[in-house]
Amino acid sequence: MRISASNLDPEQTYKLMSGIVVPRPIAWISSLNAEGVVNLAPFSCYTFVSNTPPMIGVNIGRKAGQRKDTANNILERRHFVVNIGDETLLDALHASAEEHPPHVSEADLLGLGVLPGEAIETPRLADAPISLECRLHSVTPFGDTGAEFYVAEVLLFHIRDALIHAGKIDTRELRPVCRIGGPNYATLGAIVTKQAIRQTPKSLMPEHRE
Repeated sequence: MRISASNLDPEQTYKLMSGIVVPRPIAWISSLNAEGVVNLAPFSCYTFVSNTPPMIGVNIGRKAGQRKDTANNILERRHFVVNIGDETLLDALHASAEEHPPHVSEADLLGLGVLPGEAIETPRLADAPISLECRLHSVTPFGDTGAEFYVAEVLLFHIRDALIHAGKIDTRELRPVCRIGGPNYATLGAIVTKQAIRQTPKSLMPEHRE
């Protein structure tokens, strides 16, 4: 089947792309509005963009042309928390995607406890195995629908003690969930380990000549 992108409307394109770019990690973002209400919402267009300093990026689209509560809160406060949900939190993570007025706290509605931020004002989820306290770095618009890519610096990592060994995350123990096409999620499944690829020191590489 051949599909010309120019023949697709935004909804059709989203359905295709969200089923092609899989699995997608989920940034479960907690943010604060101007009145101090904790907003909570999942975003699956999420990745890391730098390790020095540590920076992550999240794409936040618009609803009926308007910025979502999370985007408004981030722009107002200039900070937010990315929480990582595991299998035990999947039901709450999914339910937090439901739209509510800005004065309604999804964390309160779902009975999710929060802990105060240490580097920023925004609270993090108490039951999340990992939380990243982030400060907004930049916002870049993309496309014709008003979607924006939010890049933020990670100021503080909160990681459950049992998850980290020799500076590395035990992904099996973390048991993260990911988003696939439609209202569907997946877990890690089988993990295949390959031998690490060793990088050849530059001093041993043959000289390149034009």
